[in-house]
Amino acid sequence: MRYLRTGGPAAIRRPRPTDVDEFVAAARRSRDLHHPWLAAASSTEEYDRYLRKVRRRDCSGYLICDRASGDIAGYATISGIVLGALRGGYLGYAAFQPYSGTGHASAGVALVIDHAFTAGGLHRLEANIQPGNEPSRRMARKLGFRLEGFSPDYLFIDGAWRDHERWAITAPTPA
Repeated sequence: MRYLRTGGPAAIRRPRPTDVDEFVAAARRSRDLHHPWLAAASSTEEYDRYLRKVRRRDCSGYLICDRASGDIAGYATISGIVLGALRGGYLGYAAFQPYSGTGHASAGVALVIDHAFTAGGLHRLEANIQPGNEPSRRMARKLGFRLEGFSPDYLFIDGAWRDHERWAITAPTPA
């Protein structure tokens, strides 16, 4: 398996059409973990839409894999990528069961951030997190994101407009 980056228990790579069965099974297995924060692609049709999305110029998708087995432990997506003076995007991420709480997601998202800031040429990533999603907030803090603000009724998720906190991280300034 060829990975873009490896570190700790995790490795990241691009999603492929052949990942559909494993991804969908992991998403279904993790529904209770993700609800009401997000809904991962839990059907072949939804996974196909996800692949089309992450292949656009303004989006980039990554699978977070367990280094030992190669199993999909989670995923991360950078959407709304804007180049030019901003060079930024919106980062979303999720762990799959049984890898939640094992360090795979934080290690994998750290790899995605490093890849985005180096190979991707981005300068800023923003993660919008619902206030009650404490695991995601903890991970954002652990990875060096800073809380920048609060947006009421920001995103339509699980049938309702949800408040979100805006967390951001910028690439290190060269010395």
